[in-house]
Amino acid sequence: MKTVDEIADAMFKMVSDAQGLKKLKPMDLRKAMIQLFGEDECDKKLCKEAIKSLVNSGRVVYTYFGGSYLELPHREGAAND
Repeated sequence: MKTVDEIADAMFKMVSDAQGLKKLKPMDLRKAMIQLFGEDECDKKLCKEAIKSLVNSGRVVYTYFGGSYLELPHREGAAND
């Protein structure tokens, strides 16, 4: 069985790769992870924990545009980084 961190890292890579091209819903990520790792290595509960971990750490944020999506946090134009 995969760990929450392994699933979260794979989800983060998928969201990063899709940034600007496609918005991903939590369900899209869950289906992709189960397809990638197999049902015996990854399940719905593990995917929910991985998404929760990503959101709580600030690596991804929920956005809403006619549905809920997970995206990388946007950087404000006036930010002084």
